[in-house]
Amino acid sequence: MKKSNTESQPGISFFEKYLTLWIAVCIVLGVAIGQLAPIVPNTLSKFEYAHVSIPIAILIWLMIYPMMLKIDFTSIVHVTKRPKGLTVTCVTNWLIKPFTMYVIAWFFFKVVFKNYIGDDLGTDYLAGAVLLGAAPCTAMVFVWSHLTKGNPAYTLVQVAINDLILLFAFTPIVALLLGISDITVPYDTLFLSIVLFIIIPLVAGFVSRQYIIKKKSRDYLEYVFIKKFSNITIVGLLLTLIIIFSFQGETILQNPLHIGLIAIPLIIQTFLIFFIAYGWAKAWKLPHEIAAPAGMIGASNFFELAVAVAISLFGLQSGATLATVVGVLVEVPVMLTLVRIANKTKHRFNHEGGTPT
Repeated sequence: MKKSNTESQPGISFFEKYLTLWIAVCIVLGVAIGQLAPIVPNTLSKFEYAHVSIPIAILIWLMIYPMMLKIDFTSIVHVTKRPKGLTVTCVTNWLIKPFTMYVIAWFFFKVVFKNYIGDDLGTDYLAGAVLLGAAPCTAMVFVWSHLTKGNPAYTLVQVAINDLILLFAFTPIVALLLGISDITVPYDTLFLSIVLFIIIPLVAGFVSRQYIIKKKSRDYLEYVFIKKFSNITIVGLLLTLIIIFSFQGETILQNPLHIGLIAIPLIIQTFLIFFIAYGWAKAWKLPHEIAAPAGMIGASNFFELAVAVAISLFGLQSGATLATVVGVLVEVPVMLTLVRIANKTKHRFNHEGGTPT
């Protein structure tokens, strides 16, 4: 079998390994810009269309486009031969994760922390948590899969199918859960976000992939072209956070405790979903190389999409956007912890010798 892009990756990069540190720096820098140079966020806020920030949209496209380049749609035809791992991923991501996220976040934001954050902010934070819960991870899964020695071809199929489901399931799930939260959802804005941040980069990635393979080669695409975007993706993320926190500065300075309060239910949810998928895979006697990535896909979040939709729906200065950004803040350290757990429990999976199903 031809080696995939994920097989060639040496592991998590320097930028990705210390992503939490860079995010912390961006928080401080963004807050400082918002307080010391308010003309910057005030000027950027003028470049919007249908509640979507054009500068933010450009940066998010830079993050999402490389992810879409990695999707090889021809591999999807083989998924029916080994359906169990995909079943674990799909059921966990779309029938369990969004709803457990809602329940856990509602309990903390509307009950436990109500006296600290108030009802209105609690509703905003709940909305941000729902957006994270309805957006399972894509690109970073390849890193987590590699670090747990996951099956790269099967991981690719899981991610590809997951993205296709995302196109159709994200909008109704978010609308349902936010409706339950007594939030009026502008369906046109939500759909616009899906078009801007999934469909367009997905089509661009597919067309680019086909063109580059035809003009150059698959090896050139996977080992040269895609790698050119590795640092661009991280830079795009960090610049996005600087802009967001330049708008969030006042909120953070007035409520620094809220960052920690938001992180608590998000971390609990991450561990819960990982163990649901990972434990289910073990119960089904799936090999570790499929079980570990299945757990990682459900546990991690497509935070670029969640941040984008939060900005589109509620604005850069909203509590919902802040909640999604806190999701970015806790993502890497929590996922690295889960990688260690998966690697240390690999010996409990005695099925690597069989054919994965």
